[in-house]
Order: sequence, then structure tokens, then C-alpha cells
Amino acid sequence: MRRLLLLGLVCVFAAPLAYARAIPDPAQRHAPGNEELQKPIDQAGYSVGVNYQLQCAGCHLGNGMGSAANDTPRLTGFVGNFLKVPGGREFLVRVPGMSQSALNNAQLADLLNWLIRKDGLAGKSTPVDYQPYSAEEVAELRHVTMLNLPGTRAALIKAMRAQGIAIEDGMSD
Repeated sequence: MRRLLLLGLVCVFAAPLAYARAIPDPAQRHAPGNEELQKPIDQAGYSVGVNYQLQCAGCHLGNGMGSAANDTPRLTGFVGNFLKVPGGREFLVRVPGMSQSALNNAQLADLLNWLIRKDGLAGKSTPVDYQPYSAEEVAELRHVTMLNLPGTRAALIKAMRAQGIAIEDGMSD
């Protein structure tokens, strides 16, 4: 009898908790700042720096230093070297993290240009004859799938070495 009584009390006390979690309060308001539906990134109008944080920093880190342990190359002081070898300009657009990002073509061009600036992550690796990316160029390149990222990157690194460019991207190759 005691067990039955105890079981009944547990049910009585547990029922309101289960009821409260199963049926939302229709009068509950959104948390401050969440009153509107979130806009897609390509429509949100974020700054280039915010777009870097949202699309790139998860792997390349906020300072662009990457992580060899996670097979992510360093951008800082190095990424501009890709523009010094044939195929490198296209490579930067076609890297899956770029080509498949949620950014529109204009935002992606702005992000690439922001990375390559001499006062950006590329720093001294920026070529003297650098021509900024355009939204049209990005649109043309980003939809060409890169089937062999490691092989393509290795060939570009080999071309850099042939030009005497020091490979300081934090990777073993």
C-alpha cells in the first residue's frame, strides 16, 4: 500500500512538470534581439570581418594562424603567395570553404580582397601587382568543383618552391 501511495505522489508531482514541458506557453515572448527571423548570411549585411569570423575562423582561427593538427593551413603572412603562381588565384576561390560558403559572390569577393590586402592577413605575401577579385570573377570560378584539393594545393606549393617562395603555412608539405 505504501508503494502504491508513493507511486501516486510521484505521479502527482511529476505531471505538472511533464505538462509544462510538453505544451509551450502561447503568451511567452521572444528573447530580446530575437523578435525577427534571422536573415541568411548573404542578406544580413555583416562586415567583412564578421563574415570571416562566421565562415573561416572556425578552422583558420580568428588570427588566421590555422592548425596543422587539424590539417588547416595558416593564412597569416602566407595566403597571398597563391596569387604568385598560375592557378593560385582560382584555387583561393575554389577551396571548398570559400566556394561552398553561405556568402554571395560579392561578399566572397570582398572577403578574398580583405584577406589579400597588405594590411590584411596576407601581409607581405600580397603580390605587388595584385588585382582585386570581382563578384563576376567569383561567380565564374566558385561553381567549378575542385576534385582533388590536396593534389591541387601540393602542385601550387611546388610551383611556389620553384620560385623560391618560403613555404611558411604551418603544414608539413
